[in-house]
Amino acid sequence: MQPFIRLDAKVAPLPLANIDTDQIIPKQFLKTVEREGLAKGLFYDLRFDGEGREKPDFVLNRPEYKGAGVLVAGDNFGCGSSREHAPWALMDFGIRCVVSTSFADIFNNNCFQNGLLPVVLAAPQVQQLMEEAKGGNHLVTVDLEAQTVVSPSGAVFHFDIDPQRKAKMLSGLDPIGETLQARDEIDLYEMKRALAQPWLEDA
Repeated sequence: MQPFIRLDAKVAPLPLANIDTDQIIPKQFLKTVEREGLAKGLFYDLRFDGEGREKPDFVLNRPEYKGAGVLVAGDNFGCGSSREHAPWALMDFGIRCVVSTSFADIFNNNCFQNGLLPVVLAAPQVQQLMEEAKGGNHLVTVDLEAQTVVSPSGAVFHFDIDPQRKAKMLSGLDPIGETLQARDEIDLYEMKRALAQPWLEDA
């Protein structure tokens, strides 16, 4: 998993509440277990019309937001089903951080396990960030070490995060990487078990 330390990127405003995981990545794109290539399905029904043409008024299709790395959204982002493809699609599109007042629990957990940072801010701060993102300057800084979001105007918003999750994001540790930190102990256990119970090796 790629570490998340500091992100300087464009911010795109998506002022919609209750965006569910089926809107983030519709079911027809769930046939793969590969994380790459899912960007084409991100917000598909919002980004494209019935003929597969981009809707020019959707925020991520507008030229000023192309390449956005931060998305600021309405309440309860990521509700609905537990599909892990949702954070995969956001990251494949280039989005490394989503800011909202609240996230659905399973989506929130999936984000941390895949390197996408969900930032919770108070409603007035999210609204200010949303309004500033609609202006001429779209650049923000998300600093995980300092636990701050710096808006285009320079306003600094502090956010809370579980210390263990913060440490794993800074180090780029997903559950597999965390387990492999104990590789020496695991190898020693396997060796001792093979000596003490050799018949298990043939099972």
